[in-house]
Amino acid sequence: MPQKKGGKPSDGKTPYEEERDERIKTNAQRMKDLGVDSAASKVGTKRKSTGGAESKAKKATPAEPMRRSSRARGEVSYKEPSMKDLEDIAAAEEDPGVRANASAKAAYSKERRSGYDPKAPKQGFKPALDLSEGLRNKTTGKLVFKDHPEFTPNLTPKQVIQAGTWGGCYFHPRGGKQGIRGPCAITHEEFPKDWFAGLKPEQYRDRRYDKARNKYGVNAGQDQAYWEEHGWIIPQDPRGWFHWYCRFYLGRRTKDDARQISRWVGVAGAKGRWKTNLCKKCVYANKSFDDDTVSPVVRQTMLHWAYEITEQDVKDVIKRM
Repeated sequence: MPQKKGGKPSDGKTPYEEERDERIKTNAQRMKDLGVDSAASKVGTKRKSTGGAESKAKKATPAEPMRRSSRARGEVSYKEPSMKDLEDIAAAEEDPGVRANASAKAAYSKERRSGYDPKAPKQGFKPALDLSEGLRNKTTGKLVFKDHPEFTPNLTPKQVIQAGTWGGCYFHPRGGKQGIRGPCAITHEEFPKDWFAGLKPEQYRDRRYDKARNKYGVNAGQDQAYWEEHGWIIPQDPRGWFHWYCRFYLGRRTKDDARQISRWVGVAGAKGRWKTNLCKKCVYANKSFDDDTVSPVVRQTMLHWAYEITEQDVKDVIKRM
């Protein structure tokens, strides 16, 4: 049988374990003498719940965070975003003036506005705009539709097509990425032949989208499926806004005109987001309105909406900056 130090029989513990137990007893006595035990027991005492089921319910329901701001709480909308909403968001993300805080934005805009003195672009710019076509306002050069004076694009359908748009696939029923409704009921034969004069078929009715066929050589816009999924397409004009515009330009009028014109106003109207965005970029970069190195993607998008910015557009935007 193992022996303790001093020769006394052990209860089965090793010498190390006996020393450890002795140290524990000594430390416990010191804690008691110092009053640490009583203090610890008070801290560890749990309050008894007196609320019963009601108390448990309160615990289960997290408290709402306190709102300390004195400003009125803004309304939250769960409405599906419209095309204009999405375009506004995209424009804001690209526009450094919109991203900045209000004071910095104002200071930056003032600085750029006062110092705006662009030079002529180094590379030649071939405008899509030809003022000799269409019924136009003699002062602004914009197209005139007497029954809809708020609708003022400056490019005719022919000018849009001839410039190079939609990767050359717009007038093919299966052109580009197919929509969720299948092939589109569209054909170039519905429209005047001179709109397509001088163009090869692959420049306006090819099966595949090719950005090299676009005026600015860039990808721009969404595909057919995206348009359909977001409810921007209705059966009467299965290719969308430009399809509607081609028919409207030739004299057709429908109940959908107000909606389509409203969409255009939000994009390229007097204070349209895309137009404003592009004009501001010219000012920020101190470049001319016709310098196509300034945001070719936005320029291509504007072309799809039958508008090409002018020097006067930039001047008008500067006044609002």
